[in-house]
Amino acid sequence: MESMDGRPVVLRGGTVLPMDEGRQVLPRTDVLVAGDRIGAVGPHLQVPDNAVEIDASDGIVMPGMIDTHRHMWQTAMRGYGADWTLTQYFVWYYLEHGKLFRPEDVHAGNLLAALEAVDAGVTTVVDWSHGLQTVDHADAAVDALQSAPGRYVLAYGNIQQPPAAWTGTPEFRDFVRRRITGDDLLGFQLAFDVLGDPAFPERPAFEVARELGVPVTTHAGVWGATGDDGIRLMHDHGFMTPETVYVHAASLSADSYHRIAATGGSISVSTESEQSAGQGYPPTWAIRAHGIPVSLSMDTSVWWSGDLFSAMRATLGADRSRQHLEAHARGDTVTHCSLRADQVVEWATRGGARALGRDDLGVIAAGKKADLVLIRNEASPVSFPLLNPYGHVAFQAQRGDVHTVLVNGRVVKHEHRLVGVDLAAARRAADRTIEYLRSTMGEEAWQKGMNPDIPETTILDNPYTYTDYHSASTHTAG
Repeated sequence: MESMDGRPVVLRGGTVLPMDEGRQVLPRTDVLVAGDRIGAVGPHLQVPDNAVEIDASDGIVMPGMIDTHRHMWQTAMRGYGADWTLTQYFVWYYLEHGKLFRPEDVHAGNLLAALEAVDAGVTTVVDWSHGLQTVDHADAAVDALQSAPGRYVLAYGNIQQPPAAWTGTPEFRDFVRRRITGDDLLGFQLAFDVLGDPAFPERPAFEVARELGVPVTTHAGVWGATGDDGIRLMHDHGFMTPETVYVHAASLSADSYHRIAATGGSISVSTESEQSAGQGYPPTWAIRAHGIPVSLSMDTSVWWSGDLFSAMRATLGADRSRQHLEAHARGDTVTHCSLRADQVVEWATRGGARALGRDDLGVIAAGKKADLVLIRNEASPVSFPLLNPYGHVAFQAQRGDVHTVLVNGRVVKHEHRLVGVDLAAARRAADRTIEYLRSTMGEEAWQKGMNPDIPETTILDNPYTYTDYHSASTHTAG
C-alpha cells in the first residue's frame, strides 16, 4: 500500500474538505496521489491503470492534521500525570526526575509518540523536545522520528541548562550540521522560554537562532512562569518574527497580543492543557479579536490525549463557554456562536501549516504535498448520517475512525491499522523506560510522583534554575 512501489493512489468518492479559503465541501470527489504530491482533485477522475484504489465513499477526506507543540519524549509515561497541576509537572520534570532520562528513554518516548500521532491522523508534529540534556539525547530523538512514519519538526530544547549555554556549544553546532540537512520530513526549530529577567539571559540563544535561520518556539503567557515581561524583551530587542510560535499565550495582556499581531507571529493553543494545568484560560476568545493566526497542539501524553480531535472539541467548548459566560455576566444571551467547527478544523490543518511556513501542507489541491486522512468507519453507527462534515470532524470523529493516512504520498495507515510498524518493539522500549524510572526512583517515589508534594522553592514563579528572576505578575511574586 505504498506509492514507493511506483503505484499512484486514488481515494475514491469521499466528501473532501480541501481547506481552501471558501471552506468548500466537495461531495463524491476523488483525490489522486502521484509520488509525494496530490495529482488531481475532482469527481470521476481518470487514473493510471496501476493505481491503488481506496474506497472513500461515506467517508471524509481531509488534510493531515498538524500539531505544533508536543513533548514527545514524555510519551512513555502516558497518563502518569493525569491529576497534576502545572506546578507538579515542573517539580517532577524540571527539578526532580526529568534529568533521569537517558537517550534511549527519549527514543522510546519519541517513537511511541510518532506512532500515536500518525494513528490519529496527525501527519506533522513539532517535537517540542526540551529533554535534550546532551547531543546524544538529540541524536536519539531524531533517530526515533526518522524511524517512524510521519513528518516532524525537531524543536531542540534543554530545560536543565540555560538556553545561552546549550545553544553556544560546539557539539550543538555539530549536531545541527550532521542531522539538520534539509530533509523535507524533518524541520528544525529552537525551543526555549523567556522568563522576563531584565538582564535578558536568553538573548544569545535568539542570536544563534537568527544566525542559523531557524524559528524560535516559546512557552509564552504561562501563569507563574512567562508573561508580558518576556514578550516586551523579545520585542524591544527585535526577536519577534513572523516565524515565531508562541505556545499557550494564555495569560498575556492586550499589549502582548498587539506585539504578536504586529510582528506576524502565531499562537499554538493547547486547550486541554490550559484548562487542566493552569497556564491561563484557553486564549482563542482573545486571540480572535486581534487577528492572530492560531494552530492547535496537545502538549504531552503524560496528561492528555495524543490526538487533535479532542483538541478541536475542547477548543470549541472553551471558546463558546467563555462567550456564554461573558454574555450572562452582562445579562445578555448568545444567539450565534462566534467560533464555528470549520474554524477549528482549519486551525488543526492549515493553521499548523502556516505556523511552520509550509504552504504545501494543510490543504488538498493539485501540486500540494500528499499528507491526507480518510475518516471512514463502516462498523460505527456514529459514521452516519454525514450532514455537517466540519462538525462531524470536530465533534463526532475520533482516532478509531481514522481509516487511512498518507504522509508524503505513502500509505502509513490503512483499514484502521498502521502499515509496516513494529508496535511490539515500541511497547518493549516504553516498558524498559518505565522499568528503569521506577527502579531508579524507588517504588514509593514513583507512586508519590503521581501527586507530588511541592518543595519549598520558587517553582511557582520560575521553574528554571538559571535565573532567580520572579515575575511581578503572579500571586507569589517575591
